[in-house]
Amino acid sequence: MKKIFITAVLLSSSFLVKAQYVGLNNTEVGKLKQLIEADAGVRAMYKNYEAIADASLNVSPNPIDTILSEGKLEGDPKKTATAFALKDIQKIYTSALVYKLYGDKEYLKNAVQYLLAWAKLNKSKGDPIDDTNLDGAIEAYDMLKGNINAANNTVITDWFKQVAAAEIKTWKPNKETGYNNWNSHRLKVMGEIAYAINDPELQKFTVDGLKKQIEVNLYADGSGVDFKLRDALHYHAYDLEPLLKLAIVLKRATGVDYYTYVSDKQSSIKKSVEWFLPYITGEKTHGEFVNSTVAFDKKRAMNGQAEYKAGTLFKPANGLKTLGLAGYFDPQYLTVIQKVKATDKTYPDWQAVLNKVMLQ
Repeated sequence: MKKIFITAVLLSSSFLVKAQYVGLNNTEVGKLKQLIEADAGVRAMYKNYEAIADASLNVSPNPIDTILSEGKLEGDPKKTATAFALKDIQKIYTSALVYKLYGDKEYLKNAVQYLLAWAKLNKSKGDPIDDTNLDGAIEAYDMLKGNINAANNTVITDWFKQVAAAEIKTWKPNKETGYNNWNSHRLKVMGEIAYAINDPELQKFTVDGLKKQIEVNLYADGSGVDFKLRDALHYHAYDLEPLLKLAIVLKRATGVDYYTYVSDKQSSIKKSVEWFLPYITGEKTHGEFVNSTVAFDKKRAMNGQAEYKAGTLFKPANGLKTLGLAGYFDPQYLTVIQKVKATDKTYPDWQAVLNKVMLQ
């Protein structure tokens, strides 16, 4: 009996290590493959991803030791170098996707090569606005981890652990960045890592952190801290997107719905999406950044970045990513997206495709 119990524990542990909640699991990959074959629109979107993966084959990775984007103006050489290096992240994701769909090991080799190059060079300084760019790498790893040997697995997971540790180290809960959109991105990155590498302590930190973030970051009327500070729907969206991505991971991993979770202060992600909705449909309009309290917004406007000029009207299309993510929990938003995009496509974007295969 003891041997049977030990064997069961080992099998359970193995399952947990390989469980996929950040990237698509094997069943979902199979459903995606069927959708690609059945729907011309989905096939066209996939072919764009495949083209990126193909173009990355036999091309050396271009990792950067430190991601430097946050707080930098457009045109800053450090921001430009970072943007160029971050093109690797999409190459990693697309290579992983193509491999999982069709099994060509050249794409597996390519994705792992890129992941290792980044893991060996890149170090997080604990800035969540910089680290949020690593989504594609974490998703790709989650899809591939069962196909990566132990030595390479260790190198890659050590990189992710360093990112998570740096984020925890720089988190100051009583500072503005400890509860504004920075913390939403911090929790998303940490949650993705926590479930990709199956770290129970990090998972608990993330879940507890999300509950607290919903309470202190979002308001009962649906607005939130970032809209109040920046007077910009741009930042309401930028705050909700990571919260939604994390909520999707947690729903898949734990079965708990943090989209509808209501804090003690009666705030919720769902309420904040609903508050945002009239601005996306065009029922309401908003002049952006007029009363922003953040000096950097004015600097960007003076730098010629037109979208930050005070009074510029919010563009409904800029809220569609938020609605796409919310569509995982509330399918009615697909109709809104189709209307705003003026399309009758069943799957107007890749998030709609992911929602379909993850929810079937």
